[in-house]
Amino acid sequence: MSHKNLLTTLSIALFSLSISACNNNDSDHSNTVVETKKQPNILFIMADDLGYSDLGAFGGEIHTPNIDALTKEGRILTDYHTAPTCSPTRSQLISGTDHHLAGIGAMAELTPAHLKGQPGYEGYLNERSLSIAEVLKDNGYRTYISGKWHLGLTAETNAHVKGFDHSFTLLQGLDLHFKQAPSAYKRNATYTEDGKVVPISALPDDFFSTNYFTDKLISYLESGKNSGKPFFAYAAYTAPHWPLQAPAEYRDRYRGVYDAGYDVIRNGRIARQKQLGLIPANFTAAEPIATQNAPQKYGKWNELSAEQKVLEARRMEIYAGMVENLDANIGRVIEYLKRNNLYDNTLIFFVSDNGADALSVVIMEPNLF
Repeated sequence: MSHKNLLTTLSIALFSLSISACNNNDSDHSNTVVETKKQPNILFIMADDLGYSDLGAFGGEIHTPNIDALTKEGRILTDYHTAPTCSPTRSQLISGTDHHLAGIGAMAELTPAHLKGQPGYEGYLNERSLSIAEVLKDNGYRTYISGKWHLGLTAETNAHVKGFDHSFTLLQGLDLHFKQAPSAYKRNATYTEDGKVVPISALPDDFFSTNYFTDKLISYLESGKNSGKPFFAYAAYTAPHWPLQAPAEYRDRYRGVYDAGYDVIRNGRIARQKQLGLIPANFTAAEPIATQNAPQKYGKWNELSAEQKVLEARRMEIYAGMVENLDANIGRVIEYLKRNNLYDNTLIFFVSDNGADALSVVIMEPNLF
């Protein structure tokens, strides 16, 4: 299902629900009882640079019970497509149209100089776009976003003016996941809440992006739970996008799991995908190609030095910890819905904005190893 189709489907669903509540097909004016159907809540969860096979439900070795449960209770969209990079995908979701029409033909950071500012390459969600939040708000929804925006850096292009009642957003495409930055790291990140800049210094000392985005989203849901209105909540996580950083309690959960190297992990995932019926039993994987930006940038696993193997394995361990932490936070949102009797009337979507990034950067921290 495309993002365009998603917006169209949601709009049609809302329209259909409103019509069914008003129309009793009462041609003979009899006293027919009209059943008023509640509009469904909508929770849209987007991971950042999550690999297709990283989740347990898709053959991964990472512990992701909450996302796995969603796949068992719901449906896997097998012909769902996103753009190949961050902001184009996000613009498609928010606008319901092709990312060129929405003004983000390419990520602003990657747009060639001769295209910058041209129609379709404005670098922000342009004025020709009507956001899904605006559409749903007009249909009686309360609307929230917490996480990565990446669709404009100015007050005029902020989520706050694009139909979101409450918003806590990272405007750029990435930032550290912790509040504290290594002394050598040049930070360039802007956070806003309801359109107002939130200085990094004002973030709590224990800030970790995935945890905090979840805290904010739950607080927004809580603030409007007695309004009588359904909600559209967009959880736009920045995990597991690099830099590879995980909370202390997640850093060592996968110690030793990746010591066997790329090929063993990859082959294990493929075998499990065959067992799950996600790929044909006779599927044969192509040989990985080592490039400068690929995970095998040093060469094949058996060609790495002992020191290189330790670093590469640690990268995979930290990445896995980030994914498990992401799953745990999604579990927190789902638990909130269940506790407040909202779960059964909530449409939940989970996607990644694109596949895994070939470049994984570890920002060194004390005791990382």
